[in-house]
Amino acid sequence: MNHPFIDIRHLTAYRGGRRVLDDFSFRQERGAHTALLGPNGSGKTTLMKLVSGELYGLDRPGSSVRVFGRERWDVHELRRRLGILSHDLQREYLPGVSGRDVVLSGAFASIDLWRHHEVREADRSRAGELMEELGVTSLADRRFSQMSTGEQRRCLLARALFANPDALLFDEPTSGLDLRAAFAYLWTLGDIMRQGRTVLLVTHHVHEIPPEIKRVVLLKEGRIMADGPREDVLTAPLLSDLFETPLQLAERDGWHQVFPAR
Repeated sequence: MNHPFIDIRHLTAYRGGRRVLDDFSFRQERGAHTALLGPNGSGKTTLMKLVSGELYGLDRPGSSVRVFGRERWDVHELRRRLGILSHDLQREYLPGVSGRDVVLSGAFASIDLWRHHEVREADRSRAGELMEELGVTSLADRRFSQMSTGEQRRCLLARALFANPDALLFDEPTSGLDLRAAFAYLWTLGDIMRQGRTVLLVTHHVHEIPPEIKRVVLLKEGRIMADGPREDVLTAPLLSDLFETPLQLAERDGWHQVFPAR
């Protein structure tokens, strides 16, 4: 049976004693691409942690979180099927780790490589192919701390792709990148989606949503405010309500941007 990528039903979740999601339901099919858009504190990061197995909601009748059709996972097994790119992951890497080892750690769903990891020649070959594909071959021996934010992000993307995951989670993918690096990264993300990988992109920036993403979900105070085709959801009235400030919206070639409205 082809189970959906994510199937969350009637979930309530707390973080730090605060209720973040309340009776929350969300479903994403495999092969579909979705952007989850909302202001800070709306529950986006909590949702990512629920999907990746880092956080659990309240155990109540009728409440469930299923990823690829299963409620219970060995976290390492899940992370081999689910590529994750987040700020938390980027901060966790030791400054002295090399670009090559960042990518190779994807073979073990780990942070960095450790003595008990047995790296095969096939793993090294896979890492080299991915680094060449993403244009970071020159970073193989460079320390993580000596890379730009964009270079770090591309090495982490190669890591996320290492195990050929069924789906990818992106958390604010261009945060900290200059315009050139941001556009290059988003074009790469578009290429990945056109290859057929399932993507969930979580952001509070409208301009981070590539044209390949056709479904947009607006999240506000732990609840879904709107959910549908991007042309129906990315509108000035809805976005003004979501961010509680008057906004104008511009679109060109499938890309959107917002501006303040007087």
